[in-house]
Amino acid sequence: MENNKKPLICLLATPEASPAVLYGLFDVLGSVGAVYADMTTGVSGDELLEIKIVAASREPFRCFGNVLVEPHAGIDDINEADAVIVCDMYTPIDAPPRGKYQREIEWLKKMYIDNAILTSVCSGSLILAETGLLDGLEAACHWAYRHMIREHYPKITWREESALNLTATNKRIITAGGSSTWQDLALYLIAQFCGVRHAIYTSNIFLLSSHADGQLPYSAMTKFVKHGDAVIGDCLSWIGENYNCTNPVAHMTDRAGLQPRTFARRFLAATGYHALEYVQELRIEAAKVLLATETTNVDEISVTVGYEDPTSFRRLFKRKAGLTPAVYRKKFAGIVGVSG
Repeated sequence: MENNKKPLICLLATPEASPAVLYGLFDVLGSVGAVYADMTTGVSGDELLEIKIVAASREPFRCFGNVLVEPHAGIDDINEADAVIVCDMYTPIDAPPRGKYQREIEWLKKMYIDNAILTSVCSGSLILAETGLLDGLEAACHWAYRHMIREHYPKITWREESALNLTATNKRIITAGGSSTWQDLALYLIAQFCGVRHAIYTSNIFLLSSHADGQLPYSAMTKFVKHGDAVIGDCLSWIGENYNCTNPVAHMTDRAGLQPRTFARRFLAATGYHALEYVQELRIEAAKVLLATETTNVDEISVTVGYEDPTSFRRLFKRKAGLTPAVYRKKFAGIVGVSG
């Protein structure tokens, strides 16, 4: 692109896109160079980036929540860009978007060949995955898709703990995790195209900060039974009320009336979890709620959720949640108005 042109960043939108991500990106990226000057001197500066909402066609459509989107251009109108952001989309957590967005996928591959940086937010990573460009790379996506992603995209190393994955920047590919990580991506792109100073200015104006702790503190269990296994479904109902019992996997195996190896195989096939891992996730989820909503000490919470050894509980909690119980409590208790 000509040097005297402002960097062009295209926001790829679909009818499944969330308006919070699409218009949040449009607002923040479009403000760079103009709003900070206006807010600090009273004189607006020049916008440093050109931001276009791009879709399959220029025809207006309604995105998630019935919010109107009027694209600036259709994909056939854009032949080059400095960067493309694939916005998130509402899609089932148990099925990939196969057979959808074919025109958008072909356009993304063309843009990549023409040296655009390709980026995605949240479930937008699934569209990038469908291009094949993520094969052999590490990538981030929303934590809720972790089981489906590992099953259907085995050539990609999915980092569910990652908020903004920059491991493939040398390949001109960047993926952001959950929905609000569009903010991390926006600040990164501003720094790249306009300089760190403008990224800091933008952060100051919009009160943006990075998700430095990653996604693990925010992640939760995905509980659904695949293949309609009624026996495993019954076990899941039981363990949901009895996760803090002693030897929970043995109890479930007996309840199912199966040999241990058969039970383990069917449990994994039905849930995407090994049985012990499932119990651990249930216990950690319960502990998260107690830490955020009550002032009970950590040792008592450990026993309540099924761990007699508080040290082992703390170690497991840190591995699953990315934070120690004390730090987790400090991070989330304030949200619900509980003081430690």
